[in-house]
Amino acid sequence: MVTVVFVIVVAVRLLLPLLIPRYPLPAILASLVVDAADQTIFQTFGFDPPGYQGYDKAMDVYYLAIAYLATLRNWTNLGAFEVSRFLYFYRLVGVVAFELSQVRALLLIFPNTFEFFFIAYEGVRSRWNPLRFALAWWIWAAGLIWVFIKLPQEYWIHVAQLDFTDFMAKNPWVWGILAVAAVVLALVLWYVVRPRLRPTDWPFKIATEPLPEDMNTAEEQAAWRASTRLISWVTLEKVVLVGLLSVLFAQILPGIRSTEVQLFLGTTVLVVVNGAIVLIAARRAVTTGSLVVAFAFRLVVNSVLVLLAEWALSSAPGDIKVWNALFFLFLLSLLTTLHDYFQPVHAYRARHPEPLPA
Repeated sequence: MVTVVFVIVVAVRLLLPLLIPRYPLPAILASLVVDAADQTIFQTFGFDPPGYQGYDKAMDVYYLAIAYLATLRNWTNLGAFEVSRFLYFYRLVGVVAFELSQVRALLLIFPNTFEFFFIAYEGVRSRWNPLRFALAWWIWAAGLIWVFIKLPQEYWIHVAQLDFTDFMAKNPWVWGILAVAAVVLALVLWYVVRPRLRPTDWPFKIATEPLPEDMNTAEEQAAWRASTRLISWVTLEKVVLVGLLSVLFAQILPGIRSTEVQLFLGTTVLVVVNGAIVLIAARRAVTTGSLVVAFAFRLVVNSVLVLLAEWALSSAPGDIKVWNALFFLFLLSLLTTLHDYFQPVHAYRARHPEPLPA
């Protein structure tokens, strides 16, 4: 029974973030809830999985990476997108630096503002057209989240290393303060903020808007990719994204033989080879028409490449850590596939920005 529960929870944490590109707000909120509840679920069944902290960090990094890639596909406000891009990579660099140095203050200097900014944008988009809000508005939103939400949270968790459950058990009177604060906040939102909100543009939306008409098919996206170059800023972003994530997972998962530099260079080669294959296929008008099929094909290709590299370079063939290798290949194949499918949509919007609403 314990094994079944563990497999179900891990499967949920792997599969649930895949809904973020289509249902951003409910999917990321659900990912947050599962993230907060999984350890409690394990403990309820009398199971304390070994290496839980590493597993938990890996799942957090995984779903935030998919959330960032979803902004490429969905976000129409290009200013808000650039803010989110900075926040995501800023945090990613900080987490990698922390894992390599174990200096906990780095997590305070590089807070995870991206996650709450993503939620804020999608909360706005659920009722209003995001194009109504200028770049300055989004910068202010990010700044307020950074200073008043994330800095206290990062200090509490990573610097002071306090546990909320233990703290509340020792100080039950805090529940009263939190209850009063919640009532005051609700009253302020209802009587002060709500009357000052601009009229909504549409009923509450869960799903994302349709893609631009010229980019809503795999063939049109492939045609756009065919006009790009392999050596470009797009490839550089993929290299940095996948390379840093690989280095980060190498610090979390046991049994990784490669050094950080070797791992980064290895993933760079795979990313570039993947990009070359995609570019050749696009220029020859070869497309699967399905994101799932494209991911499966890429996973097979990458597995073959890694096995060939292991056979050619390893002094002890067969010594590769199978599960770690599969996880890395899954991560690399998924992220590069999503990036290749979503980046053309963002590039199209950058070249053909939607008109501002009246």
